Amino acid sequence: MTPGRIFVLLTLAVGTIGTVVNGGVVYVRLLYLSVLLLMLAWLLTIPALRGIRVDRQARALRGSVGDIFEEHFEISNLSRLPKLWLEVANETPIPHATGSRVLTFLRGKQKRIYTARTWLTHRGGFPLGPTTITSGDPFGIFRVSRSHPAIASLVVLPMIFPVAQFVSPPGLLPGGKAIRRKSLDITPHATGVREYVPGDPMKRIHWPTSIRRSQLMVKEFEQDPQAEVWLFLDTNKNVHVAKPSEVYDAPPIDDLLLLRRRKVKLPPSTMEYSASIAASLAHYFIEQRRAVGLVSASERTFKVTPAERSERQEAKILQELAFLQAESTYTLPGLVTAQMGQLSQGSSAILITPMIWPELLIGVDSLQRRNVRPVVVMLMSGSFGNHTSNEDLANSLMERKVPVCRVYCEADLSETLSSFVFSTFSQDVVWRRPVLSHLT
Repeated sequence: MTPGRIFVLLTLAVGTIGTVVNGGVVYVRLLYLSVLLLMLAWLLTIPALRGIRVDRQARALRGSVGDIFEEHFEISNLSRLPKLWLEVANETPIPHATGSRVLTFLRGKQKRIYTARTWLTHRGGFPLGPTTITSGDPFGIFRVSRSHPAIASLVVLPMIFPVAQFVSPPGLLPGGKAIRRKSLDITPHATGVREYVPGDPMKRIHWPTSIRRSQLMVKEFEQDPQAEVWLFLDTNKNVHVAKPSEVYDAPPIDDLLLLRRRKVKLPPSTMEYSASIAASLAHYFIEQRRAVGLVSASERTFKVTPAERSERQEAKILQELAFLQAESTYTLPGLVTAQMGQLSQGSSAILITPMIWPELLIGVDSLQRRNVRPVVVMLMSGSFGNHTSNEDLANSLMERKVPVCRVYCEADLSETLSSFVFSTFSQDVVWRRPVLSHLT
């Protein structure tokens, strides 16, 4: 309760009681004064929010964990009457969101513009709003609010850690020979030309040959001889765990901090680590000009992003990873079985999981029988607070000549993934335990 409201209510109570008890002039005047203040405050509250318009504009509607999100607020007073005070409340669900302000004395036909900057610490989709404007009388007795709904959303992608080196799967055929299989997409491997037929895209027309033959000719392409890389992300709700983390407030952002990127720690959750690992490996292999695909599952359905290369493919994978949660009932071996028929022989399957059950060995054996090379990025669940460790499962995979990259909580993912080195892809593995970030 505001001091002004306490003062008016106290004055009203004293005036009323005094008038009733002895009818003194002082008490009568206090009663009249409190009633007049209430009436005046109520009259001033009625036009308090008339003509107020709120505009929010963001420089970009997509960012990554660790980035600074910048948004511009414009509060306009379209009426002729001044506004004594306005409280702007940014009610977006973005963690540690800024933008809430108190504006004083906004003149008629005037607008106030300010910039809010927020550290992005969690991936996902967040509406930019609602925005609630509150005002009232000068005494703070009455308040009136108006909520402006969100008209845009922000997508926060998972954090990408730089990977210096990782397993590089070989081509499907020795020497990188072309695969004699036609491709509907444009690839770096053009094999010839044919006559144009209705429906062929114009970008495939080979103009020098068309001019020489006096008819339209289009180029034909073959598939890339390099092996595909498939990322299998385990989203089963029964395997992911998280340690209680300390809740901290994001530090204020000044001009000095804008010049450098703050290092944001991932929450101690196997799901958050898994999403960042998948994003980092997708970025690494697409930079290596590899075709990368992603297999995961939502609560009830499989989610498959077909293997492609290009920056657009990376954007699609990151968009998918931004919204994935540990809510699926499908196990990782089930994902492998469902997608097995779509994997070409010689491709690589990177399984990202904190799984503790031996059923994972069945999925790995199925991949090996199909001549698909499995690699397991295993989040060691014991370090994330799980009572059951999966160290024995990791050792069983190593005994089957399956490369296993162990990821511990609070480890530097760049160091962990980059130190996972293959002397040869044929199962000869050199692996060094990563240095924990809190020890460096």
